[in-house]
Amino acid sequence: MPLTLEHPSNAYATLIAQDMNHVDAVISKRLSSAVPLVGEVAKYIISAGGKRIRPALLLLISGALSYTHEDRFEIAAVIEFIHTATLLHDDVVDDSTLRRGRATANVSFGNPASVLVGDFLYSRAFQMMVDCGNMQVMEVLANATNVIAEGEVQQLMNLHNANLNQEDYLQVIRSKTAKLFEASARLPAIMAGCSPSMQQSCADFGVALGTAFQVIDDALDYEGESSLLGKNLGDDLREGKTTLPLIFAMQKADARERQLIKNAIEQDTEVELEPILQVIQHTGAMQATRAVAHDQALLAIEALNPMPDSVYKSALRELAAQLLIRTS
Repeated sequence: MPLTLEHPSNAYATLIAQDMNHVDAVISKRLSSAVPLVGEVAKYIISAGGKRIRPALLLLISGALSYTHEDRFEIAAVIEFIHTATLLHDDVVDDSTLRRGRATANVSFGNPASVLVGDFLYSRAFQMMVDCGNMQVMEVLANATNVIAEGEVQQLMNLHNANLNQEDYLQVIRSKTAKLFEASARLPAIMAGCSPSMQQSCADFGVALGTAFQVIDDALDYEGESSLLGKNLGDDLREGKTTLPLIFAMQKADARERQLIKNAIEQDTEVELEPILQVIQHTGAMQATRAVAHDQALLAIEALNPMPDSVYKSALRELAAQLLIRTS
């Protein structure tokens, strides 16, 4: 079943605009530190913008479940702090130079400052969890943070591995990306006191949405525009990451093309991107990659079925569909 939007929009963002302002206020307040460099680096990366899709997801599901307690703003900020910490650490590990259209924090402030401020954001997030006073919330976020770290290590182990298959690839992104989406979706159901089955439905939505998000992100690394992406096209390949477009391309390519991609993944030097892009295009690897994201988006929408109808539920459906047509 094709999943499309007749009139693409960001109506879901408008729906929670006021709530997001509250989250931004919490973020600004909680970034305060007696050490000036901490606040400077943290504000640098957070002020760069970004989609804020994880806190938005938490707020949308809170609305769908009629949960209005103000602690949702604190937990949404916790989610954003955890995500930002992973970005700081990722950019150091990947030696990235560009994020959200400007120099990464490690380029601007150095690797040590980026790593240590990432640690500060993690620890501040856990302080805020304690303030929330809900043991189940703390358990979900602690487990999610641990799984994310495991996913990052697994991705590191998979660098320059041209034999990575689709199942192993999906396992990594479900840990390093989809796990925080899952937590963002599950937590409102926990805080609202919903049944275990509703909590699981929300979690299933988050997992599928996060998987679709990362698959599209990996596709855009080969067909997007650097000016829109805010990062360099082909960065994944330069870092030795075997993502779904390359996996599908190698399955369909002839022996010479397969070896071309394999060499590009395995070598630890600059690669020529254009020949790889040509193989990805003519093998239909991009269409196959987007089909995986499409199926995950459908799974996400299906997981919403037990949720009562509302403008928030409609916005969640739109969010899943919107991911498939994004260009950045």
